[in-house]
Formats: sequence, C-alpha cells, structure tokens
Amino acid sequence: MRKNIYIIIGVVIFIILLLAIFSVSITSRFLTRGNIALIEIEGEIVESKKIIKNLEKVKESPFIKGVVVRLETPGGAVVPCQEIVDEIDILQDEGKIVVASLGTIATSGGYYIASTADRIVSNPGTITGSIGVIMQLPSVEELTKKIGIEMRVIKSREYKDIASPFRKMRKDERELLQDVVNDVYNQFVDEVVNGRGIDKDSILKIADGRIFSGKIAKELGLVDTLGTLNDAIAIAGELAGIKGKPNVITLKERKTPAIFRLFSSIDNKMGVSLKYIYNP
Repeated sequence: MRKNIYIIIGVVIFIILLLAIFSVSITSRFLTRGNIALIEIEGEIVESKKIIKNLEKVKESPFIKGVVVRLETPGGAVVPCQEIVDEIDILQDEGKIVVASLGTIATSGGYYIASTADRIVSNPGTITGSIGVIMQLPSVEELTKKIGIEMRVIKSREYKDIASPFRKMRKDERELLQDVVNDVYNQFVDEVVNGRGIDKDSILKIADGRIFSGKIAKELGLVDTLGTLNDAIAIAGELAGIKGKPNVITLKERKTPAIFRLFSSIDNKMGVSLKYIYNP
C-alpha cells in the first residue's frame, strides 16, 4: 500500500515537472521571439469596444511587434469603423506594424479599416471595395393608410421627425440628409487617399459603391499583395523586423448572442443609421 502511494506521488511530481518545463519553454519562447497578434473582425460591424480592447492589448505589450487584422465583413455602422481606424492610427504611432488580411469579403467599412494598414493582403477572389455610404429609411405611409392608423406628431422644430416612416419626405429634408451622407462619404474617400497614397481624383473614379475582386483591387492600387492569411502574417513579421517565423497570438472577440444582434439590427433599421456597408 505504502509502495503504491510512493509511486503515485512520484508520477504526480513527474507530471508537475513536465508541466513546469513546458510552461517555462512556452513563456521563454514568447518573451524572446517576436510575436504578431491576430485580431479577427467578422460579420457586420455594429460596435467597436471589443476590437479596440484587443488593439489596446497589442499597444501595451512590449512583446507584440505588430498585428494582422483579419477582415471577414461587409462593413457596418460608420462610427465603430471610424473608432477602430483611430485606434489603429494610435497603434502605428506607437511603432507597431499593422497588416490587413482580406478574407472572403471585406467591403465598405471593412475596406475603410483596411485602408489605414501598413500593408493590405487580399486573396485574388476576395470581394472588396464598395467605397461609399448608405442611409436607409423605411416607409410605412401607405400601409398605415390601408389599416387606418394616423400618426400625430408634436415636435420642437421642423426637422425633428426628418426620418419619420409615416409620411413622405420633403425635398428640403432629402437635401439635408444627402448633405450628411456626402460629408461622411468624403471622410471615407479622404481616409483611403491618405492610407493608400493615391490621388483623390483616381479614387473618386472608382468610389461609387462598386465592388472588385482582390485581383482587380490590386491592379487599382487598393491592395498591396495577393496572398493568404499566412502570407499576411509573414509580411507583418518581416515589416516588424522579426527573424524567422513569428509567433502568432490570437486575440479572440466574443460574439454577441444572436438575439442581441437581431434587436440591434431592428433598432438600426427603424432610425437614421449611416453605414459603411455593402448591400448586394
């Protein structure tokens, strides 16, 4: 009995030693070799907090030399995309390398984010581009007439119900909203011009909402290199001065539960919502 106890104790000690050695080996590897973080942005972009939190982790770590932002997104709301771009700019100011890797689709707000990276890597068949801004406002005026519903509105000034779905939009209201869309669109174009180093006239010729394959985007100067996610990681390591194959630290984003995404989508469609998003 005592002999069995000694054997069990010996096995436990052996396992602990192995784990300790393995842990020290992993820790040493990540402390001594260059690391590249991988941040994935997937689906419609409706908020930026989680992405920004991961970008801040990259900024604060002296052991992470750069980041690959993997984009699998048709774009999304304007402000979250702009906030992510601002955080990437800060990261670059801190000396970190940022490489964008375009997946199956990286359009509109997805490309907006990519345009600020040091390099953009795309697959030849990636769907990208769709440089533009959209505002969609539902109209139920005819429906309410058919079912006998009348909306009585009490407002402080004339434009407070500018996006009302219960009446026709006036010409001056449409012009006002068009001015807003145009202003945000120009912000998008300027970001691409500054990020890609292409003159504005050239960008304006193709910034009409059209989409491109990755191959055509490269020919137009919207993409630097055709390649895979692994190619993007290798390029990030090279730009960061990492010798050999870099370690990849994946910073995961917790997905929002489907029910909350549904309510968010409904809420966005019922109000005024500016989006950098590709709507096929």
